[in-house]
Amino acid sequence: MSAMTRIPHWEEHLAAAIADARARPFAWGRHDCATWAFDLRRDLTQGPDHAAAWRGRYRTGPGAQRVMRRLGWGALEEGARALLGAPLEAVLLAQRGDLVLGGAPEAFGVCIGARVAFVAPEGLVVLPLGRCRLAWRT
Repeated sequence: MSAMTRIPHWEEHLAAAIADARARPFAWGRHDCATWAFDLRRDLTQGPDHAAAWRGRYRTGPGAQRVMRRLGWGALEEGARALLGAPLEAVLLAQRGDLVLGGAPEAFGVCIGARVAFVAPEGLVVLPLGRCRLAWRT
């Protein structure tokens, strides 16, 4: 799958989304790693709403895993590949706004330069890009 065209002034939207994520509490199925990252990808490109398949359908971590299994995914990577196609050749090729998979525990995040932002139960977490495994161009 190729990169999508980003909306005008996408950089401002990305900055606003990061600020909003810092202030907003984590909520499984509404404001978690996958929902936030895929919603932001959709908003930056006006592309498909992939998160509609799981948004609001779980309220716990085990519930998220059950929804993933119902979607036919054994792991986050499998779901991302099914929705987005093959990842970039190397995660370090990711650019601001690209969707990333990594962290510990593994989660979806958004590249913000040399670092990646993740929505986690403890709030917005920022890690070095090099700690991530895969990236998809937005």
